[in-house]
Amino acid sequence: MTATPLSEDSFRHEHARLVAILTCDLGIRHLADVEDAVQAAMLSAVERWPLRGTPENPSAWLYRVARNHLLGNLRKTSRRRQVLQNDYAKTIDSNRSDGSADDDEQTRCLLRMLFLCCDEVVPEESRLAFTLKTLCGFSVKEIAVRLFTNDENIYKRISRAKASLSQTRLVDAELSTENFMNRMPSVRRVLYLMFTEGYLSIDAESSIRSELCDEAIRLALVLASHRDGEHPETSALIALMLLNTARLNGRQDHAGGLLLLEEQDRTKWDQELIAQGMHWLKKSSTGEHFSRYHCEAGIAAAHCLSPSFTETRWDDIVKNYSVLASFVDVPVHRLNHALAIAENDGPAVGLEFLKLYQPPSWLAGSYMWSAVSADLYFRCGQQQMAIEFYETAIATAPTAAIGKLIQRRFDYTCLLTRVRTPPSD
Repeated sequence: MTATPLSEDSFRHEHARLVAILTCDLGIRHLADVEDAVQAAMLSAVERWPLRGTPENPSAWLYRVARNHLLGNLRKTSRRRQVLQNDYAKTIDSNRSDGSADDDEQTRCLLRMLFLCCDEVVPEESRLAFTLKTLCGFSVKEIAVRLFTNDENIYKRISRAKASLSQTRLVDAELSTENFMNRMPSVRRVLYLMFTEGYLSIDAESSIRSELCDEAIRLALVLASHRDGEHPETSALIALMLLNTARLNGRQDHAGGLLLLEEQDRTKWDQELIAQGMHWLKKSSTGEHFSRYHCEAGIAAAHCLSPSFTETRWDDIVKNYSVLASFVDVPVHRLNHALAIAENDGPAVGLEFLKLYQPPSWLAGSYMWSAVSADLYFRCGQQQMAIEFYETAIATAPTAAIGKLIQRRFDYTCLLTRVRTPPSD
């Protein structure tokens, strides 16, 4: 036994791993039992490890406790006969009694769960919420923010997904090519959101969660290696993940605070990851298929290949955002588009572009809309309007780290525009 406990991020990873493996064994109908068992194992670890030390193999320990809890509950319920008839208990006991599923098996289970969660029987709006909660370990609040809705709607979506899957059995047979391709867009979307949460998290304790970025990349690479998974859109998704991950080391200061793009030390950007990202971007260009991920990878590439902030090819970035708008109507992209226009054509043009857009209600009062509006109004010399938006941005920031980043942006813009009087508290 050792004295070092698992971090919260490690617990999240273990949660996804255990849910995937045990559900692969038992089937989706027993998902609630699996989740209860995994939760019990996690709680047991939180209670015991600080007192007795962390086991030499934490993953195996968690698996054994979850398995024993699961089998104990199943044997007590009315489903005992069904469980024994299908020999599930024997399967669990014989396959992984030591919890030592290898990496390939774990990845296989995770991918199978991803595609199961994106089954056509699940309402489309419920697939993402259900997968992010069940398999990725996101909280309801995190999902609500990422999907631009409220907690109540997320609870409803997850419930609908569970109801839809209640009669589905997860079997060992591989998905048909048709099923695989039908579910692929939803799977890519889940991986994209997993990466997004890692790149700029709304978690109160950690503004960057690199383990989520790494997991999204790993699963995307496995997806691309599947017999039906080699697709330009998947390659573009991998490219944008790698290119953005390459910049992570430069996005925080020594104290862990977020830095503005113009403040970042580009020598800290990972050149090897940039090279890998460019390889996948080139790979994504085969054929005539073009997607939103191609646009976003192109934007990330423009930043990575620029020697400095002032030498950034903002014209290329503006073009990519214009094309992106034709693929998907994501209001947040409008904000980034406006900022790119401001850098390329001047803040007045960027502000005019933003003012022509009628934001949805959830965005109009958000920190994102307010922060960008404050920045552009300041740069256009309209200080009073800017201060009002700035105060809203600070008040609605979901975490302290994001609030501090908004403050940095305000201070930086004040310096550029020679505004020396800060807004009142």
